[in-house]
Amino acid sequence: MCRVVDLQQAVLAKNDRSAQDLRAGLAARGAIAVNLLSSPGSGKTALLESELTIARERGVPVAALTADLATENDATRLARSGVPVKQVLTDGLCHLEASMLGRYLDGWLPEATELLFVENVGNLVCPASYDLGESLRVALAAVTEGEDKPLKYPTAFGLANLVVVTKADIAAAVEFDEAAFRANVQRVNPGVEILLTSARTGRGRGDLLDRALAVRAGGPVHLPVMARQAATDGHTHGTGDDHSHGHGHGHGHSHGHGYSHEHPHDQEHDHDHPHPHGHAHLPAGERS
Repeated sequence: MCRVVDLQQAVLAKNDRSAQDLRAGLAARGAIAVNLLSSPGSGKTALLESELTIARERGVPVAALTADLATENDATRLARSGVPVKQVLTDGLCHLEASMLGRYLDGWLPEATELLFVENVGNLVCPASYDLGESLRVALAAVTEGEDKPLKYPTAFGLANLVVVTKADIAAAVEFDEAAFRANVQRVNPGVEILLTSARTGRGRGDLLDRALAVRAGGPVHLPVMARQAATDGHTHGTGDDHSHGHGHGHGHSHGHGYSHEHPHDQEHDHDHPHPHGHAHLPAGERS
């Protein structure tokens, strides 16, 4: 009798173990990770630059790792905040994985760091299935993307501990229906908090930082229904309160421009699965 092995399930289980180790390692040094997911062009980098700047002004030790398929543009922008920033170029890989993140942080993340912000690859499909050892997962959407975004990408929004709306200053101009958006978010993730922000006007400035600091201090974290269901299936995405885990490893080299740069293919990769598409636990409408 033939036994069917779900390779995708096995890969995600391997990633979860790495994420558990990374989370525990961060916790041991008094830090947590914040994983930011969004579509390209959502304003994620602008929002993060503002939050990092506020953190520096308040004297909160933070750092940021930003991932992209190509260019160091985002790291250059984030470095203007004056905090440690590291760029990772994925060479076409559509998401970060916990083992990758761990390697990039080893020997680079300052010991005093309290919050590590991870700007994931601009993509709402692949990154949604990968726990990065974060204690706070944030899904972002710009008002220009439409009110039905959460319904089109239910895994990304359904596993978020926090949802952030960006570019709120132009909501009226693009006829953004806030009530409809909120209702759609609640359909896939009942009870999750939604923040409205504008990097241009300063609306909501510091709110994301405040939420992250509250989580680090042991405050309550919204546990999505989808995460609870996944846990009963034997696979966790790392969202929720049961965070316990360890360490990462990585080797960055400085380019002398205020941030470090890392290239995943400079190191041995542990990908034993076909990528970038087709991960487990994705609703049919999200498989590509």
